[in-house]
Amino acid sequence: MAVLAYTYFGYPLLLWIGSKLFSKPVRKEQIRPYVTFVVVAYNEEEYIGRKIDNILSLDYPHDKLEIIIGSDGSTDNTENIIEEYARSQSHHVTKSHVKYRVIISKERRGKISLLNEIVPQAKGEIIVFSDARQMFDVSSLRELVSNFADEKVGCASGELVFDDEEKSGVAGGIGFYWRYEKWMRKLESNIHSMIGATGAIYAIRKGVFTPPPPNTILDDVFIPLKVVEKGFRAIFDLQAKAFDKAAATSREEFTRKVRTLTGNFQLFVLCRRLFNPFKSPVAVQFFSHKFLRAVAFLFLMALFASNLFLMDKFPYSITMAGQVLFYAIAVIGWILEKTSVKSKLCSIPYVFCVLNFAALKGFLNFLAGKYSIKWEKAAR
Repeated sequence: MAVLAYTYFGYPLLLWIGSKLFSKPVRKEQIRPYVTFVVVAYNEEEYIGRKIDNILSLDYPHDKLEIIIGSDGSTDNTENIIEEYARSQSHHVTKSHVKYRVIISKERRGKISLLNEIVPQAKGEIIVFSDARQMFDVSSLRELVSNFADEKVGCASGELVFDDEEKSGVAGGIGFYWRYEKWMRKLESNIHSMIGATGAIYAIRKGVFTPPPPNTILDDVFIPLKVVEKGFRAIFDLQAKAFDKAAATSREEFTRKVRTLTGNFQLFVLCRRLFNPFKSPVAVQFFSHKFLRAVAFLFLMALFASNLFLMDKFPYSITMAGQVLFYAIAVIGWILEKTSVKSKLCSIPYVFCVLNFAALKGFLNFLAGKYSIKWEKAAR
């Protein structure tokens, strides 16, 4: 119980206090370095055209912008769309003098393989990473880049905003969890660095890029953590926004989180140096935010099991009743999702349980080596 209380309440409280006492403001200035915008796509015919148009609409000088779109063995119309943008002489890509390049892999190699090929070719001082589906606010690129006026900043991440949290109960629960997560990332960023980045919208200095190993699952966590290892800060900027839809069902969120949490367990090995408080400026954050949250399911199971043996004694009868009530509300949340009834009260315990089941599944996948670096999209 003490470990869980620290993980979900004590650590956030320490962060809040630390951000008040040891805040390190970022020196933002309206600089305009050359930027390379990188998107690696797999079967994104629905979004990729809009994504390119979105990049071109951003408030940033086009003569300082390079766009590189990679297709990782797409089998739909994605490659035809990105090649048409490259071929078209009348399209505004040409008229605006944006340097636009296409890198196509006929074989599906995985996102990491393409990233490691693309980044060394990029001409920009700043590399911006994003996914095909999420759209940037018009000022987001300018806001992201402004953080690099501070020479101590090596990575800057923007905020992912879900624009449909009220459409389903589970989306409301996921939205609550994401707001909690962003709040902690901002506090960590104020003190020194966030742990990882938002894959939909983040940027790094090209000179601090560390190629992830080919089997890396979470490039958007590995790359920023390696930036921190090199002595730079990884900061979270709420002024840079990208927009997306929340997961419509718990199954979709579960699939996504299993992959993410499997990747977290992998990172505990790949970035183990960050646990060392004598060498890592984010050792407390890495242990408290990433590690304890990932293994919280072990303490939840131990808490429930131990309480079963003590439930006939006060005050353990009360704690047992509280646990049973919490999980009962989670079950009601699952039933309500099946019947398309929205309830914020029930969705938060339900999503909490979904995320911890995903952590258990991710842990077992990691131990068994049953994971793929190739992202499979869940049906929406």
